[in-house]
Amino acid sequence: MRTTRRSFLLSSAAIGFAAARPLAAYADSRDTQPIRLVVPFGAGGVADLTARVVGKAMASQLGQSVVVDNRPGAGGVVAGTLVASAAPDGLTLLLMSNGTAVSDSLFQRLPFDTRKDFAPISLLGYFDIAIVVPEASPLRSLAELVAAAKTRPGGLNIGTVNIGSTQNLAAELFKSRAGIDVQVVPFNGTPAVVTALRSGQIDAGVEILSPLMPQISGQALRALAVMGEGRNPALPAVPTVAEGAGLKGFDVRSWNALAAPSKTPRERVDRLNRAVRAALASPEVKQQLATLNVQPRASSPEELAMLLDNEIRRWGDVIAAARIPRQ
Repeated sequence: MRTTRRSFLLSSAAIGFAAARPLAAYADSRDTQPIRLVVPFGAGGVADLTARVVGKAMASQLGQSVVVDNRPGAGGVVAGTLVASAAPDGLTLLLMSNGTAVSDSLFQRLPFDTRKDFAPISLLGYFDIAIVVPEASPLRSLAELVAAAKTRPGGLNIGTVNIGSTQNLAAELFKSRAGIDVQVVPFNGTPAVVTALRSGQIDAGVEILSPLMPQISGQALRALAVMGEGRNPALPAVPTVAEGAGLKGFDVRSWNALAAPSKTPRERVDRLNRAVRAALASPEVKQQLATLNVQPRASSPEELAMLLDNEIRRWGDVIAAARIPRQ
């Protein structure tokens, strides 16, 4: 009887081990395979560099590599489509941005549902947008710019990058909130905006702060204000739009975040969220992001979902008010 019982227990243990081994092998395999981080921008920009800095730190936390895959174009639609259709295994991620929210209202139809086809993971950080003028401009403050615009309705030109970009919509929102009549003039890139500013073709520009810093430091351009809720650490003497123009609650910043395909198991999302939080808490990562003028900020998946929802509504309203046709 004792021998029979022992044989039964040994047989049961062997069966249990054999049954458990495929699951363990699957989990181990999934946790060691490379993570593909799809970035809807070209290499070298703030978003791409942010993804690389955070991705490298996440790789250290997770014990698996994070490979950045740049898929620029079509307002992030190419990158979004790729991730929305990927397997929900936590191995394919999307670098989201406020551009993701803008595209939801800018395009007549998307091949994915921005709210339903992604599982938010965490916010990564914010980076400022600035209102700048040529250094030789007689406009010394944002209040002076607003006053000049009200004195000469339609007489001032504010340059931005492409129609429908965050910078372009930020200028439209500022125009609306300040109650001024100015021409918002689109250009095909930041260098073109800077050239137009320095040559006097436009009176002011609205652009991401980071690529403008060399021009500001070199005293070719002067920052009148930043558009976020607080002053930028790199330019502590420069007021916010809320301060400079008396526009209470004005807060426009660019942001980046991570998301996975919808139906990604919550435990996989939480694992990635913990890796993001650990990465952003690293002094080395904080220092690297500071050089990009990115202010690190982690979030819960629910907080990111709320941010995305609010941004979709806000930019949808701005697009409608500016009468920007859907593409």
